[in-house]
Amino acid sequence: MPTDELKALIEVHVTAYAAFGKAIHEMDGSSRDHDRASREEQRALLAICAYPAVSGGDRLAKARYLLEIEARGELDLPEHIRALLRSTIFEG
Repeated sequence: MPTDELKALIEVHVTAYAAFGKAIHEMDGSSRDHDRASREEQRALLAICAYPAVSGGDRLAKARYLLEIEARGELDLPEHIRALLRSTIFEG
């Protein structure tokens, strides 16, 4: 079972992704609205990538969620990969 912290990060991303989709589909939205929504969605996704999933429940939840994102072709920035790799380094 994932921690509340990871659940919250995923929920923030789900919300940001929905807001980004809405900004894209709204005809009256400005490009500034689209850019802001895009940045918020990317920040939320990077937070998940960077999250140090230590417990088995967190690792499984993080992997499953990010595989869904990757299947949509949206886990493609170098920052995503760097954050994922850094999150696997245990410094304790």
